[in-house]
Amino acid sequence: MGLHRRHFLQLATSAAATSAAPSAFAQAFPSRPLKIVVGFAPGGGQDILARIIAGWLTERLGQPVIIETKPGQSGSLGAESVVRSAPDGYTLFLFGPNNAINATFYSNLSFDVNKDMQHVASLATMPNVMAVHPSVPAKTVAEFIAYAKASAGKVNYASGGLGTSVHVSGELFKQMTGVQMQHVTYRGAGPATVALLAGDQVHVMFDNLNSQINHIKEGRLRALAVTSAKRIPALPDVPTVGETVPGFEALAFFGISAPRNIPPAVLARLNSEINAGLNDPKLKARIEDFGATPSPTTPEAFSTFIASEVEKWAKVVKVSGAKPE
Repeated sequence: MGLHRRHFLQLATSAAATSAAPSAFAQAFPSRPLKIVVGFAPGGGQDILARIIAGWLTERLGQPVIIETKPGQSGSLGAESVVRSAPDGYTLFLFGPNNAINATFYSNLSFDVNKDMQHVASLATMPNVMAVHPSVPAKTVAEFIAYAKASAGKVNYASGGLGTSVHVSGELFKQMTGVQMQHVTYRGAGPATVALLAGDQVHVMFDNLNSQINHIKEGRLRALAVTSAKRIPALPDVPTVGETVPGFEALAFFGISAPRNIPPAVLARLNSEINAGLNDPKLKARIEDFGATPSPTTPEAFSTFIASEVEKWAKVVKVSGAKPE
């Protein structure tokens, strides 16, 4: 198990499973509809996960929980709108790995994800998968490294946008292996996947598992490895990148955040209800079908984890020299 993954599990395990008894104020919350802001267009992975959680919270809180998509700047426009909203617990945000990356990728952000956001609850983690077009001769990570080094400057990797976990996973791979690959960015993971399936412009992609797993199982793409610290049940015969490149790990994660200074009782109530959902067999199964692993924990542990992600990806961004277009 990688140090990064173990660090997160230690945080989650050591966090108290129970929170303080809700006050009268929290029991009165909510008295009107809530919304979860998603920083990407409808239909994407974050939107789907947000809708799963919104349905659960609607039942548990007795008020509608609506989804508002606000795409732009790799999810930062949506995050900023939440930071600027009233800190009352009624406006929430679907926080993803892109937001931790954006903290240093965009030098002009008007907010700090550590200081200006209250991280409410972790939802799930998901590995990326290193997949190639079948025309690529490599069948293992080691063979791909050899192929890329022998084809210096000719191998392209795709992503759905600058500053996404898909982009920086490729940059981390380059840094840790010394291979030279050209980054080709598309307007979203969908178009990037279409390009990879075509096989004439890009050769490899480090995309979220749920976006690629059907293509892999049906033979349209070849999975070389997953980016998690351990192999995953969905692809048990696919090794981790770390088995060939020791220490490599890039884990997508998702959670719910809010503006800083929401009432403590409301924070406790939201965390408790979300964690109840993540432990509910039916909801847990839906998240697992999505290709993710539920990861309930406390607000404190989730905040600490996000801070560690910001620090990790800041180093990758700095070394890569990647900048917004």
